[in-house]
Amino acid sequence: MKKWIENITRRPLWVNMLAALGVVLLFVLIFFATLSWLTGHGKIQRVPSITGQNILAATKTLEAAGFDVVIQDSVFIDTLAKQAVVRQIPEAESIVKNGRTIYLTINRTVAPQVEMPNLAGFSVKSAEMYLISLGLRMGEISYRPDIARNAVLEQLLGDRSIAPGTKIPIGTVINFVLGSGEGMGDIEVPQLVGLTFEAGKMMLQTMNINLGAVVAVTPITDSAVAFIIRQSPAALSDSLDMSGFKLPNKMKPGQLMDLFISNTAPVATDSTNSPYHP
Repeated sequence: MKKWIENITRRPLWVNMLAALGVVLLFVLIFFATLSWLTGHGKIQRVPSITGQNILAATKTLEAAGFDVVIQDSVFIDTLAKQAVVRQIPEAESIVKNGRTIYLTINRTVAPQVEMPNLAGFSVKSAEMYLISLGLRMGEISYRPDIARNAVLEQLLGDRSIAPGTKIPIGTVINFVLGSGEGMGDIEVPQLVGLTFEAGKMMLQTMNINLGAVVAVTPITDSAVAFIIRQSPAALSDSLDMSGFKLPNKMKPGQLMDLFISNTAPVATDSTNSPYHP
């Protein structure tokens, strides 16, 4: 060791520097020569598509191709098979190096549960959106006489009522009973001809009759004070009683009434049951 140090010290400085530089260059050349071997440079392959396959079959396919497999996450999709691969990263057909790790998201075996909300009184559209937000699905719709048109009267699991707060799996189908917009019994059609439009609307509301089309017969400056000059259905029918008077028309609560309005009040006509011509 001492003799080796003496040999170095006897040499000129520039000779030692060149020798040191040569050693460094030798190590650099060895490093770059082995870099592709160390990193697997140039050894690439295409990622196979395993989406939709069972996790066991997908893992076997990937490992046989030299990939590592890691289950990264799990979700629940009721339309897919249990334990099926939902998503893969990198995606299918990607070009990657040999031995790359493939991260998988799989479909759960057991569906998570949610609480059934109370949808009574919701419109059918709002109720459907609420179900979707919870991962539930809307099934069959039936109707029952009720003035609340297209409002949810009852929520069913199969053919049985399901109480709010009941735990049910995501993907469960919920059936609805909706109001038909019509009441059970008949009522006499009110006489609105001659009233202002605002007063006529208020009367319809108190009788649970829905406002249908509103037709302006003349240009209207203020609909609130415009006059109703005609209505459909009319208050009186064409049938006559024993005394020769017109019989009242009948309708169900929840049905529609169309109104025809004008800035000018209707003119009274004959002495039949109505002071205005229907």
